[in-house]
Amino acid sequence: MIPKDLGYSMPAEWKKHRGTWTTYPQAYETFFDRLEEAKEEFVQMVKYVSLGETVHINVDNEEVKKDLIKRLEKYDVKGDVQIHIIPTNDAWCRDYGAIFVKNKEEKLLALDFRFNAWGGKYPYDLDDKVARKMAEILGVDVLSVDMVLEGGSIDVNGNGCLLTTESCLLNPNRNPDMSKEEIEEALKNYLGVEKILWLKEGIVGDDTDGHIDDITRFVNENTIVTVIEEDEKDPNYEPLMENFERLKSFTDINENPFEIITLPMPDPVYYKYPDSKEEERLPASYANFYISNTAVIVPVFNCDKDKIALETLQKLFPDRAVIGIYAYDILVGLGAFHCLTQQIPEGKF
Repeated sequence: MIPKDLGYSMPAEWKKHRGTWTTYPQAYETFFDRLEEAKEEFVQMVKYVSLGETVHINVDNEEVKKDLIKRLEKYDVKGDVQIHIIPTNDAWCRDYGAIFVKNKEEKLLALDFRFNAWGGKYPYDLDDKVARKMAEILGVDVLSVDMVLEGGSIDVNGNGCLLTTESCLLNPNRNPDMSKEEIEEALKNYLGVEKILWLKEGIVGDDTDGHIDDITRFVNENTIVTVIEEDEKDPNYEPLMENFERLKSFTDINENPFEIITLPMPDPVYYKYPDSKEEERLPASYANFYISNTAVIVPVFNCDKDKIALETLQKLFPDRAVIGIYAYDILVGLGAFHCLTQQIPEGKF
C-alpha cells in the first residue's frame, strides 16, 4: 500500500487537531535528579494543550497513573485528559509514536515506522510498540513501514514540502541500505509530500543526530522560522548560518521562495550527568515549540532571549496564545515540548 497513491498526506501541525498524544516523564535514566521537576513542567504543558483538545498520556502502570492524576489536580487541569497504561522506555513520543496522514475523504491512517532509539543509542523495545497501540486505542487503521523514521526529524507545510536534515536521515545508523533518493521516495510515498528540503546539521548536544524540530520549523505554508546563533565563537554559529543560507535558496512546489523568520538561540544551558566529569551542553532551542489548537507551547530558559522568541512567535500565531514554560528540567532528557508530543489530526476514525 502506497498512501500517496490513495490520496493520503500529512497535515501541517497548525491544522485542526482531534487530540495530542504524549508520554509522561517516568525514567530516572532520562531525567536523573531533575525527574520530579520535569514532571511538573510536563503537566503545565498538558494544562494548556488540554484547553483546546483531548490529551492522551502514556504511563507505565497504575502507580504512575495515580502520581500523574495528583499532579493534574495540583495544577487544576480541567481539560479532557485520557491516561493509557502503555509502558515505554522514554518520554519522546514525537519520535516513536504513530505519524498520522489523512486522505481527501478526511479518513486518518496511522503510520508505524520502525524506531531504533536514534541509531541504537538507548533501549527501545517498548517504545517501538507504541505507535500500533495508539492506533488500536483510537480505532484508526495502521500501516507498518519498513523504514526507521522519527517524527522529530521531519516537518511539513501541508502543501507538498518537507524539511529535514542530512545529518539525521542520511546517517547510516538509521537506514544504511537506503540511498538519499530512496529515502526521498519513501517520504513522498508515505507522507504525501512532493519536495524534500534538506538542511545540513543540528545543534550541539542533540543526541538525535540533528532533528529538524530543534532548528527550523514551518509556521504556515509559506513561512519558515529558523534559529540563529549570533556569537561567532559559539559552536552552533557556523552550522546554523549554513542552514540559514540554504533556507534562503529553497522554494515551494510552485518555485516561490519562502519567507524566513529568525529566532535567537537561548544562552547556553548545561547539566552535569551522574557519569560525567564535567557539565555538558544541552540542546536548548526555542524551535522545539508545539502548536496545539489554541496555544503554542514554547520552551524558555530564564534568559533575555526568551522575550524575543515569544514575541516573534506570537506575531506568527495571532490566533493562538503563545505560552512560554520553563523547560530546563525536561531539557536534561535532551528534548522539549515538541519532542514530547504528537498531534492527531481532525478526521474520520
